[in-house]
Amino acid sequence: MRKSLRRIAFFGVILPFTSCSVMKDSAQPANSFPKLSLEAHRGGRGLYPEESIPAMKNAIDLPQVTTLEMDCHITKDKKVVVFHDDYLNPKFVLKPDGSEIPEKDKSLKIYAMNYQDLIRYDIGSKFYKEFPEQKKQLTRIAKLADLIDSTEAYALQKRKAPMFYNIEVKSNEDKDGINHPRVEEFVDLIVQVITEKKIAARTVIQSFDIRAVKYLNTAYPQLKVSYLIDENYSKNAQETIDALGFTPFIISPHYKLVNSDFIRQYHKVNVKVIPWTVNTKTVMEQLKALKVDGVISDYPNLF
Repeated sequence: MRKSLRRIAFFGVILPFTSCSVMKDSAQPANSFPKLSLEAHRGGRGLYPEESIPAMKNAIDLPQVTTLEMDCHITKDKKVVVFHDDYLNPKFVLKPDGSEIPEKDKSLKIYAMNYQDLIRYDIGSKFYKEFPEQKKQLTRIAKLADLIDSTEAYALQKRKAPMFYNIEVKSNEDKDGINHPRVEEFVDLIVQVITEKKIAARTVIQSFDIRAVKYLNTAYPQLKVSYLIDENYSKNAQETIDALGFTPFIISPHYKLVNSDFIRQYHKVNVKVIPWTVNTKTVMEQLKALKVDGVISDYPNLF
């Protein structure tokens, strides 16, 4: 009974959104998705510290970028934060005192830390060998709400139209209660933020976790949903739709899966195809020639 009461109380916040307010929460209509969605992956981590406010602002400065792509996790105190890994990755994270985390240490779990402790870590100063061009600067993990506030204000100064958002639910079927809350709560917490910040009409929520994608469609049918698939995925378009139980707005495959037949299948059932993560100009142009509906890249300056 207590659990049900909490659910009812939460949806007391969400219900106004699930009727018609999604159509009113931006200057653009909900159906005005970019004709070609050019997305800065993790904000454009080839250029700035990944998933950070500075990265997102840099992407906004690039006129060709339409969409800010990011990942979310949940802290111990139930804050939605923008970060890819479920732990503080030693490859690019420094301890509060500036020292390095041991290379193989994966013990610093996001879900085990309160936000006030998490923001003491620096995610932008350490040289990241996979992205040697990345601008180095002291950078903190941001709450999703704070990042949206910053990017909305910055885009208002720099752009004639607001940005779109592509937000990933970083859940895993085997990790509920370990690396994140139950998938339904995970999704609810993200949706609550984008609703309160009035960007739902300009937001796609994506996930590799089929549970998250299905729940999004059931609980929030007005939202645009993207199903992420990796390069080992073998189902065709109809098999994918059958597995999901609905037709998603976007299928987002590893770019190596994309060919003319893949695009033909999904376009036939009115599903957009937006591949990830494309980091060379040559491949970008090849995919555009195949009529993809967008491209996700660590190097949005190449668009």
